[in-house]
Amino acid sequence: MAERMTGRILALDVGAKRIGVAVSDELGLLATPRTVIQRRSTEAALDEIVRLAQIEEASLVVVGLPVSFDGQLHGQAQTVQRFGGRLRRRLAALDALDALGKPGVPGIPLVYADEMLSTVRAEERLRAVGMRPQRIRERIDAEAAAVILEEYLERRRQAGGQAADRAGDENQGNEEDETR
Repeated sequence: MAERMTGRILALDVGAKRIGVAVSDELGLLATPRTVIQRRSTEAALDEIVRLAQIEEASLVVVGLPVSFDGQLHGQAQTVQRFGGRLRRRLAALDALDALGKPGVPGIPLVYADEMLSTVRAEERLRAVGMRPQRIRERIDAEAAAVILEEYLERRRQAGGQAADRAGDENQGNEEDETR
């Protein structure tokens, strides 16, 4: 799948109760924690992510995929893939605009990126700036999404600007609807 090289990228750290969201700048240099979505229902979470993708004028959505230390995709990764499959279908239905505001490539592509230890690194960062434990709990998911996005952007830079997703489309897995 061809990836648009300009525009903001939205990154997600998908959990059972919360989804952390981060966004890049238009040049793909910086990743900023954006918000945490409380996952009261899958449908509401999907609606909110699509809304944020539109507000941020995202050209790509990166979903953190919890690849195990053995390199396999176990239970949580498969759950994230089902969620990602549902989100991919919703994003594909959107009409994106190009940089000039004219109708462009339909939809917003979605890729997966390895999120190994992103929450650990996020907590280390928040502790390093002296954040209180209660505040860390409130912000850790968005910070983890920023870690995922930073690593994705760095891999993309190292790859010469091409898509740099570890898990990519070849590991989409089963995208049947998740029951919730």
